[in-house]
Amino acid sequence: MKLLAFETATEACSVALYVDGAVRERFEVAPRRHAELSLPWAEALLADAGIARAQLDAIALSRGPGAFTGVRLAIALAQGIALALDRPIVPVSTLAVLAARAEGTRILAAIDARMGEIYAGTFCRVGDALEATSAETVVAPAEYDLAGTDADWHGAGTGFAAADDVLQVRLAERFTHIDAMALPHAADLAHLAAAAYARGEAIAPELVEPAYLRNNVALTLEEQKALRAARQ
Repeated sequence: MKLLAFETATEACSVALYVDGAVRERFEVAPRRHAELSLPWAEALLADAGIARAQLDAIALSRGPGAFTGVRLAIALAQGIALALDRPIVPVSTLAVLAARAEGTRILAAIDARMGEIYAGTFCRVGDALEATSAETVVAPAEYDLAGTDADWHGAGTGFAAADDVLQVRLAERFTHIDAMALPHAADLAHLAAAAYARGEAIAPELVEPAYLRNNVALTLEEQKALRAARQ
């Protein structure tokens, strides 16, 4: 199984190459440089591994929720490469990617959505699998609450630092650990996507749908340029 993964939904930019269980990754917190870095990193990873594009089985992407520009860029890059190679795409929730790196069984992943809101979703780790236990939502951190009364939660993501840490303060007693600096990594995306591919969850490139949780907007000129480059 050979899979190329793009994670550009937050201020972090990362690309990973999954080859039969082994993962190579390039990662950098690089606001506004995602379009500049993603394709060169992908080509470098493939070259270092001695893998040609044509040997890839699928392309994975972080489908959001996250920054509009970053989500659209990942889709443009993945669709461009997948269409050129006639390969499927494996879309994965950005919140799931973020949760994958957290410790513990019960995880709340939260991303700062700006404008006084967060993107949030809960997950449960069952063995090596990560299962969503709530719908993804965009909400003011002061209005978000966990279902039930269970403690021993683990938190991950910049949503815990949004609006003066209000989410972290409100729910502190129910959490064993919170990493408010956590950002999603393409390496985790690649592992989740490989498992999804094995379950038959890959889809045709034209069927990919972003999870904005807010209104859709058109591709920017920068993203159109990235899409053309990916198709070459």
